[in-house]
Amino acid sequence: MQKLFGTDGVRGRAGKKLNAVTAMRLAMAAGIYFRKNSITNKFLIGKDTRRSGYMIENAIVSGLTAVGYDVRQIGPMPTPAISFLTEDMRCDAGIMISASHNPYFDNGIKFFDSFGNKLDESAEAKIEEIYHNEELIEENQKIEFSIGRSKRVDDVIGRYIVHIKNSFPKNLTLKGKRVVLDTANGAAYKVAPTIFTELGADVVVINDKPNGSNINLNCGAMHPEILGEEVRKLRADVGFAFDGDADRLVVVDEHGNVIDGDKLLGKLATYLNTQNRLKGCAMCATVMSNKALEDYLGENEVSLLRSNVGDKYVLEILSKKGLNFGGEQSGHIILSDYVKTGDALISSLAVMACFLRSNEPISKLFNPFELYPQLQKNLSVINKIPLNNISGYEEFVKKIEKDGIRVLIRYSGTENLLRILLEGKDEKILEKHMSEIYSFLKKTLND
Repeated sequence: MQKLFGTDGVRGRAGKKLNAVTAMRLAMAAGIYFRKNSITNKFLIGKDTRRSGYMIENAIVSGLTAVGYDVRQIGPMPTPAISFLTEDMRCDAGIMISASHNPYFDNGIKFFDSFGNKLDESAEAKIEEIYHNEELIEENQKIEFSIGRSKRVDDVIGRYIVHIKNSFPKNLTLKGKRVVLDTANGAAYKVAPTIFTELGADVVVINDKPNGSNINLNCGAMHPEILGEEVRKLRADVGFAFDGDADRLVVVDEHGNVIDGDKLLGKLATYLNTQNRLKGCAMCATVMSNKALEDYLGENEVSLLRSNVGDKYVLEILSKKGLNFGGEQSGHIILSDYVKTGDALISSLAVMACFLRSNEPISKLFNPFELYPQLQKNLSVINKIPLNNISGYEEFVKKIEKDGIRVLIRYSGTENLLRILLEGKDEKILEKHMSEIYSFLKKTLND
């Protein structure tokens, strides 16, 4: 039986893995799951700008109304907006239809609970179990006036804009700052320019003409070199690139160069700490973040916690430890005082607040430390044997770590690959150990 949920909802080729029938049945299953704790009997649905969003949205509406839910459709909006508005509009749950940074021919379905949180793995497993239960699906379909209704709501964009602007200090203004925005022909194409303009910036927008197939196409967070050219040409102070659903941010400095994600996280953490806004004097990043980030934070009396890859895992650590800042080096940045998922708009305003309170250009301000060398290699494997079951594995890793090297070895969740990452200050020592561990694992896993 093929597993539906991946690391961030359900995602796949629209019309194939994620077709109308799958979307409708998944919506029925989600409706049945959320029904047990229903308060308002309302579901919120948003989407990005993909052509297939029409098909999937209508299928989801059919599925939810079939099991008795009322639906509010708000059209193209960023993923973090769905997180915020699901709670703000007192809905039982929310759905975002998006495949994030993937090409237009993919699409996805992400679920949020009534508090705007992404679902944990146990909740996803229960929805998936209902999805495969023919009898339960059949007996929960409603008739007559028990069938739900749907309504399109067009005025909620203002709520989200006000919420985003409230994250920006009221004593600061963007007046006199030239900002270039690349909205990736995606979900932020309306809200991003409006927010920056209302805060006083001289705004230039590129890739803000979605046509259903140009989302993420040679633009946005996946191709920040386009933004870099515009920033240089226009002599702007900074450039911000979003992905298709605007939960990922890439920052470009005044020279058109991309700011490394770990450096961005590090500087924002220390900035928040100087403003007494960093709870617990700590932040959370994933296991993929460079150890130089950890060392830089330590020098500035900020602790670093690590989570598995995925912004929902970062949020789990933040919630558990009572923290309010974290993210991934890929650009998912969470300021949980304002939103419970990565939000490129709130993150970009945090960058601007930090910038305005300094006397340094973006290129210097967000380059506070040098990254340690990393070596990464993928090993094709026949069997995904648990690593701790491999004879001699733990001893091998301990020997490498004695040389001051960080070791991260994990199986791919989608392919028959073992991903090996070594990180340390001496590249020659890294190369030596990479050769040794690669040979050891190749022989062990493919014999």
